[in-house]
Amino acid sequence: MPPSSHILFIFLSFLLSRTTMVILCLNQEGLDLLQVKSTWTDPTGILSSWNNNDQTPCNWTGITCHQTILTVISINLSSASLSGPFDTTFICRLPSLTTISLHDNNLNSTIPISISKCQNLTYLDLSLNYIHGVLPSTLTTIPNLVYLDLQENDLSGEIPSTFGSFPRLQTLNLTNNLLTGPFPAFLANVTSLVELVLAYNSFDHGPIPPELGNLSNIQHLWLSSCGFVGTIPDTFSKLHKLANLELSYNSLTGEFPAIVFQIKNLYQLELYNNSFHGELPKKEWASMTQLRRIDLSINGFTGTIPVELCKLPLSSLCLADNNLHGLIPESLARSPNLYDLRLFGNSLTGLLPSDLGKNSPLQTLDVSYNKLFGELPLTLCENRELIDLDLIGNSFSGEIPTSLGECKSLRRIRVSENKFSGQVPLEIWGLPHVYLLDLAQNLFSGNLSNMISGGVNLSSISISGNTFSGSLPNEIGSLINLVEFYASDNKLIGEIPESLFKLDHLGTLDLSQNNLSGQISEKIESLKELNELNLANNKFTGEIPNEIGNLPVLNYLDLSGNLFYGKIPSGLGNLILNKLNLSNNQLSGEIPSEYSKPVYRDSFLGNPGLCGGFSHGCVEENPKKSNHNLWLLRFIFIFAGLVLVIGVVWFVFKYHKIKKSNDEGVSISKWRSFHKLGFSEFEIVQLLNEDNVIGSGASGKVYKAILSNGEPVAVKKLWERQSKKKDDLDLQKDEFDSEVETLGKIRHKNIVKLWCCFKSGNSKLLVYEYMPNGSLGDLLHSNKGRFLEWSMRLKIIVDAAEGLSYLHHDCVPPIIHRDVKSNNILLDEEYGARIADFGVAKFINVASQGSESMSVIAGSRGYLAPEYAYTLRVNEKSDIYSFGVVILELVTGRKPVDDEGDLAAWVQTKVNQKEYDNVVDHELEYESKEQIYRVLEIGLSCISPVPLNRPSMRTVVKLLQEVTPDGKQKSTIHKDGKVSPYLEENDSDQASLC
Repeated sequence: MPPSSHILFIFLSFLLSRTTMVILCLNQEGLDLLQVKSTWTDPTGILSSWNNNDQTPCNWTGITCHQTILTVISINLSSASLSGPFDTTFICRLPSLTTISLHDNNLNSTIPISISKCQNLTYLDLSLNYIHGVLPSTLTTIPNLVYLDLQENDLSGEIPSTFGSFPRLQTLNLTNNLLTGPFPAFLANVTSLVELVLAYNSFDHGPIPPELGNLSNIQHLWLSSCGFVGTIPDTFSKLHKLANLELSYNSLTGEFPAIVFQIKNLYQLELYNNSFHGELPKKEWASMTQLRRIDLSINGFTGTIPVELCKLPLSSLCLADNNLHGLIPESLARSPNLYDLRLFGNSLTGLLPSDLGKNSPLQTLDVSYNKLFGELPLTLCENRELIDLDLIGNSFSGEIPTSLGECKSLRRIRVSENKFSGQVPLEIWGLPHVYLLDLAQNLFSGNLSNMISGGVNLSSISISGNTFSGSLPNEIGSLINLVEFYASDNKLIGEIPESLFKLDHLGTLDLSQNNLSGQISEKIESLKELNELNLANNKFTGEIPNEIGNLPVLNYLDLSGNLFYGKIPSGLGNLILNKLNLSNNQLSGEIPSEYSKPVYRDSFLGNPGLCGGFSHGCVEENPKKSNHNLWLLRFIFIFAGLVLVIGVVWFVFKYHKIKKSNDEGVSISKWRSFHKLGFSEFEIVQLLNEDNVIGSGASGKVYKAILSNGEPVAVKKLWERQSKKKDDLDLQKDEFDSEVETLGKIRHKNIVKLWCCFKSGNSKLLVYEYMPNGSLGDLLHSNKGRFLEWSMRLKIIVDAAEGLSYLHHDCVPPIIHRDVKSNNILLDEEYGARIADFGVAKFINVASQGSESMSVIAGSRGYLAPEYAYTLRVNEKSDIYSFGVVILELVTGRKPVDDEGDLAAWVQTKVNQKEYDNVVDHELEYESKEQIYRVLEIGLSCISPVPLNRPSMRTVVKLLQEVTPDGKQKSTIHKDGKVSPYLEENDSDQASLC
């Protein structure tokens, strides 16, 4: 090839390669989106298609481009599990972007002010994230914004007044945030609004602003739990397009608001959980021809159900928890669209409408806790759509219609506490979708059908209090989802089928008060999730299997009133039981030392062969052995006398030695401070005298020391252990080092402050900030407890929760306290709470997957999580259980263990029996029951016997703050639950160990 041709070939190749590079280069919009990707964590790999191998991002997941000019117009990454900030720096560089939908992710930043640079944006959805901070006022400068959804975040503060100037906004949804301040009446200026949803925020209490009547285009107005008082203003009569009006969970009062009848296009009306009273209007309902859904539950309405109301073409009618009486109108059964009928919690009488379910697609029927009677209509499931049948607490009688056995759509059947009789239709036992079958407290008879094998979704069966007979069918072992089986107080016979021990998820088994017999199989140990076992008052025999002690979460065991014999198995010593009853059997031998406690005093009655514990000694075997024992006792007394003499001599010697050492001066060593101090170690030592003792425990004494500058401090002096045993010395070292290692590194407003630590002679001293109001336990369970109002109790528990959440989630590595109790929650002069006493706390190695094995159990009786004793595995769930018990203490005013037994079990029993008023401390009689019950519910979730079911402390803090009227301002909560720690000035560095 000639040189000129060669040069030309090289030149053309160069041009071709450059052209190829240009063709393959990702455009600027793609580069901007890659910058956005770099700020997010993508655990599911949904953004894997976002790379620089394409020319444009138009084929990337979640990206939509304009069909002709190929510019990005939409980013839709809903439910993608993304986490990180919502940063608009690069997003707003996309010139044609109109839609951003990041619904249901884990974004955890504020909304930047620069969002206003997305000038072409019409649709913004950041709902169900962890967005926090205040609402940026610049949102209103986006000229074409039509849809704004920020619900289910942690946005706080007031809604900016600029929000009244949106030029085209049609949907504004800020539901379930932490917004405060006056209700934003200025939103009435945004007359383009079609949907306004501000429910579940903490606005100031006040009337519904009459200005809302100016929202001439509004169709959906959802203002539940917005703090409204009074009634609905007359201006609402101007809302001619309003279809959905939801004002539930407010404090509206008065008679039924007649203004509703002037909103002619109303389709849905929800006023439940207010304080309306009086009789429901009658004739006025005839004009509401568009009304389909009505919920007036949880008010104070009286009188009868208006016939005119029931003539409407309703699809849903909920009048539950009122004071209604009289009959259910027959006309209700003729409503062609009715699928949801809930009338529970009234005083309704008579029969159910005879054709109920015949003319409508009935799905939910709940008439529980009324005074209804008679037989059930045969038509309830005629349209094969019935899902939920709740008839509890009435006087229905007769047999269950066989037509219900053909109702394959059923999910829940609850007919307990009635007078039903006869045999249950065989097909009902095997309905394929039913997960709750409650037939308790009726007059049912017959056998449990083997067709139960078809009930593959059954998780709860309750047939207690009937006259069922025969044996338990072997097919019950096929119910792999069964969690609860209550069959007490029947006439069942035979043995427990072996197949039952294959039910991996069974948590409660109650077969008490029957005629069951045989032995308990050792295979019972396979029921790893069994929490309650009650076989009382049957005819079981044989020895109690030792394998029961291998059940990891069992805390209720009742085997009383049977024919068990032999010794109490040693395996039971592995359990920590809230309830144990082995009385009235034929047991013999020693009572295990673990159960020689007052709480188990009545657990062994009626077993003459038992000895030890609360029994009166074992019978001697023979006179020779008795004589031998007498000589043995004499030897022990002589030996004890010699030990006593030697001990006295040693004490005198040691006393003189210590006195001499004190005369020569106090030795201070290993002084370590963690804050700037205005005192010396020598000043502390001089103030340690018995007159200043304010507390004493297993690890040492606590002194109150008034320093020369007038400031009080608390000094914890660990007991000096003279034992030469390595274990004892290590224990003392561990307590001291653990307290120092933990508190020396913590800076948080709800953790007690450790000023310094040092050794004085043989003593180890820890100097803390002084808490003038002592411990929560001492205050709550003393005469001063009656002055502890609910608002104060709630403040204390929120403070303590924030401290514990900081330990679990913000410390690296996390810290598990291991001894959370009311006596370890200290109170300052304003009753602010501090977590204290970290003598058994542990740093949890992340590599251990959140749990570590301990050599001994740490904690206090009544607060120990049930799983702790079996596995000796420590994680934050153990602390959460203990914290749940503290919540129950505050609600009930009771100690964790008292004459009634274990507090957690007692509360759970009362709640199961719906005796809520008997649970709450009588000193709180005139306090906010709604708040108290919500806190009680949180406490019950914390003491779940299954650790995985307990909420994290982040969640507990969030739930508690939602209870407090102003608690949403107490601290910065991000949606990942992280509580921003309160750092003191000059305390940001971690302290060294002592």
